[in-house]
Amino acid sequence: MSFDVPEGLRYRESHEWIDPETGRVGITDFAQDELGDVVFVELPSEGDAVAADAEFGVIESIKAVSDLYAPVSGEVTAVNEALFDAPELVNDDPFGDGWMLELDLDADDLDDLLTAEEYADQIA
Repeated sequence: MSFDVPEGLRYRESHEWIDPETGRVGITDFAQDELGDVVFVELPSEGDAVAADAEFGVIESIKAVSDLYAPVSGEVTAVNEALFDAPELVNDDPFGDGWMLELDLDADDLDDLLTAEEYADQIA
């Protein structure tokens, strides 16, 4: 099976992605496929601080409950509140409408993340 791995994003080995331009964070196409139907998402609040590699939330599917890990450190500047009423957006569009939060990020943290090519190799 082939998974969408957009260029220009950076990836954690634990399957979270971040857009370096916008600070938008979510989980990958591979991760949502592995989880199955997402039924609940717990996210931090706007203004909260998150630390790179630290848990920032929880995602629950019909198969499992998984922690979400911050790809970088920063302050939460936006939360996708649509996910509270429609968590299935994560399955339908993990890189679009299924985004989770936006961070005011420390760009230095991006150096520790995988490129699209490196992440694609990991999930191959």
